[in-house]
Amino acid sequence: MNQLDSNREQWNSRIGFILAAMGSAVGLGNIWRFSYVTGENGGAAFLVIYLLCILAIGIPVVLAEFTIGKKAQSDVVGSFEKLAPGKPWIVAGIMGVASAFIILSFYGVVAGWTVKYFFSYLTGGFTVQDSSEYVGIFVGFISSPFQPLLWQFIFMSMTIGIVYLGVKKGIEASNKILMPSLAILVIILAGYSLSLGGASEAFSFLFTPDWSALKEPKVYLAALGQAFFSLSLGMGALITYGGYLSKKEKLPGAAVSVAGLDTLFALVAGLMIFPAVFAFGISPDEGAGLAFITLPSIFEQMAFGTLFGLLFFLLLAAAALSSAVSLLEVAVAYFIRKFTWSRKKASIIVGSIIFLMGVPSSLGQGIWSNIRFFDNDILDSMDFIASNILLPLGGLIIALFMGWGWKKSDALEASDFGDSALGHAWIFTLRFIAPIAIFIIFLASTGIIKFE
Repeated sequence: MNQLDSNREQWNSRIGFILAAMGSAVGLGNIWRFSYVTGENGGAAFLVIYLLCILAIGIPVVLAEFTIGKKAQSDVVGSFEKLAPGKPWIVAGIMGVASAFIILSFYGVVAGWTVKYFFSYLTGGFTVQDSSEYVGIFVGFISSPFQPLLWQFIFMSMTIGIVYLGVKKGIEASNKILMPSLAILVIILAGYSLSLGGASEAFSFLFTPDWSALKEPKVYLAALGQAFFSLSLGMGALITYGGYLSKKEKLPGAAVSVAGLDTLFALVAGLMIFPAVFAFGISPDEGAGLAFITLPSIFEQMAFGTLFGLLFFLLLAAAALSSAVSLLEVAVAYFIRKFTWSRKKASIIVGSIIFLMGVPSSLGQGIWSNIRFFDNDILDSMDFIASNILLPLGGLIIALFMGWGWKKSDALEASDFGDSALGHAWIFTLRFIAPIAIFIIFLASTGIIKFE
């Protein structure tokens, strides 16, 4: 085990680590999920609560995950084995690996859809007579038994290929391309969208709070949940990435950078989507169909709509890829250490298993649509297990471990805070505020408590 640790891969640079961690956080959720959750929960008032949740919960838990990984220099399970040998905290690590398998299995299906749409626009767009036909196009595609599997396979192959190449040559190098490219794409698309005529309504919606919305408890829950999930908390990706840091790297600034850039990306993505939505008279709370049905129908009516659609789905696919890479790495890092496999072997075997696990989620949109669990199809059921149970519980255990399970002075030293007021405030947050907030997310997302 010591030999493995001494040969452990590390990031080539601090900026490479930050971009990779940002890549883990920036995914489909930042683009379409952030937009429709904002739309469903009153716009600007939701945004204010969301930003407070990022500051109060998001950044402290991001820093906790980085600290655990950097101190242990191991994968998500190995980190808890090293820092708390023989203690039940390891459950958080096991949940992280399980989450990686489950989330990437269905995430790869949806990401495959984005790749398919990108190639459709690359070859000239969709041939439709009426914008209402986009519903039929989307439903027809995802219910096909073979097409979605092909695009899921293509997407998973790209993900496996990047992880196969290693931390520096694969994950870091790809994110040094993907993250700046995403930033450029989202700025270009936002700029064009703001020129369509819906800019004033979009700015009003996003930045003029309707404080009456704060009377609704569900707004707080939605903001808390979005902050938690948008930063990829609880799945072990940030612990795994922190494990490739050298001891000399300082963590608080990195945590703030990742959370700040992730939030900024989500806001600019909102400025990309909402002006177009308002300009064409679409409701801002369209839901998950926004990306694959509503926006393509808008692109059809726009000047340069095919180009806009091409760039939009390139953006979605690239964001999905950066997140998928981090999920696969969580599982691959564990198998490399646990079974002393080579990175190449682990990447191919684990990636192939995850692809096969995703097949039911894909077929559940079509020929297996009659298979349902608690009134959800297979994909939504997998999403529910991972997002509503495993991630909140994993995040809860991580916060409790850092706050209570690790000696306070050791935790402060490992986090680079030292004996500072900010450090003590961080520990206080992880002991009391974050666990309560995350537990509320868990209770509400599983339906144990309901907010009407």
